[in-house]
Amino acid sequence: MRIVLQKVSHAGVTVTDEAIGELDTTFTEQTIAAGYVLLVGVSDADGTRQIDWLAHKISNLRVFEDEQGKMNLSIHDVGGSILSISQFTLFADTRKGNRPSFVRAGKPEHAERVWLEFNEALRAQGLQVKEGRFGAHMNVSLVNDGPVTILFDTEELGI
Repeated sequence: MRIVLQKVSHAGVTVTDEAIGELDTTFTEQTIAAGYVLLVGVSDADGTRQIDWLAHKISNLRVFEDEQGKMNLSIHDVGGSILSISQFTLFADTRKGNRPSFVRAGKPEHAERVWLEFNEALRAQGLQVKEGRFGAHMNVSLVNDGPVTILFDTEELGI
């Protein structure tokens, strides 16, 4: 799995109905105040081991400032929330040509299942998690706080 974590002061996501090019009224805009936006990419090799490790790591990561201005507080400590966005493009291969290849991204059925299980694993850690819509054209807005942006790649980490 590849995750881009961004610490935010607030964020939101809407979905566009591609057939008409307007907001999809069947999707309720999801918003959070302080917390994380997670852009989540899944490969076919990802499963329970990666989900559990990432959910634990992200829920305990200390990147919020304490009274002395040091990154010493977790998302639990500040009462933050998570906005989770599935993003297969994190597996783009740009080594050849000018058009990225996405062959390393997980097959949609597998990727959706892993993404949803990951979100549930975060909830099991006691976090409020809001979601975009898998496979949809989404409009994500956020205000990056810090800025703090951290990349997790379980393959690179050997997880």
